[in-house]
Amino acid sequence: METILILVFVLGYLGIALEHTFKIDKLIPALGMMAILWALIALNHLEVFEIIPGIGKEAHHLEGVLLHHLGKTAEILVFLMGAMTIVEIIDYFDGFATIKSFVKTKSKARLLWLFTTLAFVLSAIIDNLTATIVLITILQKIVKDKEVRLWYAGLIVIAANAGGAWSPIGDVTTTMLWIANKVSAAQLIEHVLVPSILCYAVPTFIASRMKVFKGNIESDASAEATPPKYSSLMFYLGLGSILFVPVFKTATHLPPYMGMMLSLAVVAAVAEFLSNRKFSIGSATSGTDGAAVHHSPVHKSLSKIEMPSILFFLGILMAVAALESLGMLFDFAGILESSVPNLGTEHHSTKISDLVVLLLGAGSAVIDNVPLVAASIGMFQIGMDEPAWHFIAYAAGTGGSMLIIGSAAGVVAMGMEKIDFFWYLKKIGWLALVGFLAGGVGFVIIRDLLLNAA
Repeated sequence: METILILVFVLGYLGIALEHTFKIDKLIPALGMMAILWALIALNHLEVFEIIPGIGKEAHHLEGVLLHHLGKTAEILVFLMGAMTIVEIIDYFDGFATIKSFVKTKSKARLLWLFTTLAFVLSAIIDNLTATIVLITILQKIVKDKEVRLWYAGLIVIAANAGGAWSPIGDVTTTMLWIANKVSAAQLIEHVLVPSILCYAVPTFIASRMKVFKGNIESDASAEATPPKYSSLMFYLGLGSILFVPVFKTATHLPPYMGMMLSLAVVAAVAEFLSNRKFSIGSATSGTDGAAVHHSPVHKSLSKIEMPSILFFLGILMAVAALESLGMLFDFAGILESSVPNLGTEHHSTKISDLVVLLLGAGSAVIDNVPLVAASIGMFQIGMDEPAWHFIAYAAGTGGSMLIIGSAAGVVAMGMEKIDFFWYLKKIGWLALVGFLAGGVGFVIIRDLLLNAA
């Protein structure tokens, strides 16, 4: 039966990895794989376990284990839905138009540093996918040369993925590790911020010396419309509310989704107030009934959140949980730890080899990093804030940059700019690899210095 379960999981994985080949959204194989795995467990009356850190496997009833994993998954999904809704509310008020005011240079090299730095910072707050969409949209209005714009888009993908890796709210995988109590916000930033900076700064520096980024852009960057009223207010309020979530968790020790719901409530209240005020003024001056034309910004934003992504995360996380509940991931981790040589230092307290983590990062360029990190959480039973968790956060978050289809940011850039797979592999892939390795070396050096100091 274990062979059949693994086969179902592998086939589901292939369906996810080859979604562009089969032209089928990855949520379909993810949901199908989830349902089939749990059905096989139930029909065959297989014994299920809850993996308890420091203790190991403890047998439980199927319904209890299923509800346990569904609860853990729901924490992540509710958190993501709240964050997505806040981002859509910002967009409803055209808040991201505020970023255009930062673009005051015509130098191609300076513009590259500006866009990659903005991608790095924004992705740490609003996630790498949204940051990429926002910045490429602005880029299309500033850089008219298609070939040059492709280079900018490629470097934005690298920077956005690097920015999401060091923040507990910047990438789905880091959010998963944070909610699962594998990392704390402070320790994650301390260990991963500098490696992430290296990951985006080294490729940006190399690219800025290339011929394609010499000279100035031809278009007039200053010829932009004035941002709409309230756009700046909602932009800063939205970003500030998301940044408030880790503070709320630290102060109250409640799950992160509670802080995100509070932030959403505040942002939604302000959005409704501003929207009602706007339409009240409009109806008074035009003599029309404002209620008839008023559309709630909250309802509008909720209708635009990415439900396919939410359902994909539900499917893949619960599918991985099925294997975890059978103890298969736990057993596989033991084999992995004993067979792969440890490239770390002698005092490296974790049993997870650096080579395993680097391979996991490289694998995230081919296979979605969400299931890889979900599997890692189920496999490795090590303590909170162990260096290996920080290394996994870095590797899984940044490794996907090496292929255009290796990350959500890359896929959306591919769609927006019609980037060719092989063009990206030839022109950008090696830069992403250099940045990935530079950050990896930086992480190992920082980790060993901190361990020596301890």
